[in-house]
Amino acid sequence: MDESGASALLQAGCGPILPAHDSTVPPLRQQIFECVRSHGQISRIDVAKHLSVSPASVTTIVSDLIAGGLLKEVEAPRDPGSRGRPPVALAVRPEAGYVVGIKLSDLVHTGVIIDFAGRPVAEARLHRPSLRTEVDLLVEEADELLTRMLAEAGMDRSAISAVGLGLPGIVDHFRGLILWSPILRGLEIPIARMMSERMGLPVQVDNDANVLTLAELWYGAGRRLPDFAVVTQEYGVGMGLVMNHRLYRGANSVGMELGHTKVQLDGALCRCGQRGCLEAYVSDYALVREASVALDLHRTESGSAQVILESLYDQAKAGNEAARTIFRRAGRFLAAGLANVINLFDPSLVILSGARMRYDYLYAEDVLKEVRELTLNKGRKLPRVEINAWGDLVWARGAATLALSAVTDARTSAEVVE
Repeated sequence: MDESGASALLQAGCGPILPAHDSTVPPLRQQIFECVRSHGQISRIDVAKHLSVSPASVTTIVSDLIAGGLLKEVEAPRDPGSRGRPPVALAVRPEAGYVVGIKLSDLVHTGVIIDFAGRPVAEARLHRPSLRTEVDLLVEEADELLTRMLAEAGMDRSAISAVGLGLPGIVDHFRGLILWSPILRGLEIPIARMMSERMGLPVQVDNDANVLTLAELWYGAGRRLPDFAVVTQEYGVGMGLVMNHRLYRGANSVGMELGHTKVQLDGALCRCGQRGCLEAYVSDYALVREASVALDLHRTESGSAQVILESLYDQAKAGNEAARTIFRRAGRFLAAGLANVINLFDPSLVILSGARMRYDYLYAEDVLKEVRELTLNKGRKLPRVEINAWGDLVWARGAATLALSAVTDARTSAEVVE
């Protein structure tokens, strides 16, 4: 390097250049509200201790949040035999707002309404006839699902603050676009805008694996962890990643596509159009493909993919070696994918989540043993791997959390004016 180049480097300084107001730290008003919501009930003094701020600051902001209808005072549990005034705690006013979560899928859509404290109020399911459809029909089906939930809850549409939407595929969360989805015809579809225009409500959209990861972060095994990974195995293979207690989406909000990492060059055809993707060996449609070849189990009008999967699983449990080989092969590919996640991100926990986790051939001990063998383990502690076979409504609850998070940001982000 010449002298002028070295001089330029010295003048430029060193270290990351941060914005004047780092957006990664929410305003104190929002921190206080989220502290109360995460604890369920908590006193003012404990909020101050938890956030390491002055009690006076907490008192001022809490008064504003109570006046704004977001928080309320409740009687805290007290020790038996104690005297004097009962202790006062803070809690979220559940009726402060309601949001909807909808999980769009290949055969069954699910939806929930939750209140401002994150508690479910109503739910619904909508069975659909086809795997792939036009976007206009999908929008119509989502709106019908919303109508059913409102009827169950006895609520008017005006009571809803926002809608969260989760669906499979490559989703640009920030722009509200579906770049590609296996359940939709077309590319770069402005799904958030189309849903919002039909429903008359603000709509947030994300990949279904991300909304499931939000459910683990808000309600499940990840609540107390700063970082963890969620791997989903359904009709496709998905992944969500939490870093520093926040969902990580990548530079363009379309990252973490574990199912489309390559495990076999020029391998099996994936539904994305490329070859050798992990999900082309592990997902439902991969197992159905293998079953149709090895066991002559073919999908017909009366026999869905689910029926074939159940038959394949029953035969494997009964000792059919061909069926067991199919699951064993899929399990080995899954082990390779999980090992790659651990080697790349070193999470404190890996959660295998989704309805298909009940097919225990996909997470038997020999599969987890192979994960350990494929992971760099020299002098390191490997993360725990847990199985979480949630019911199908958890995806919708995660989608509702996506909407709740956006509404919370909007309603609590403004600082108190002294």
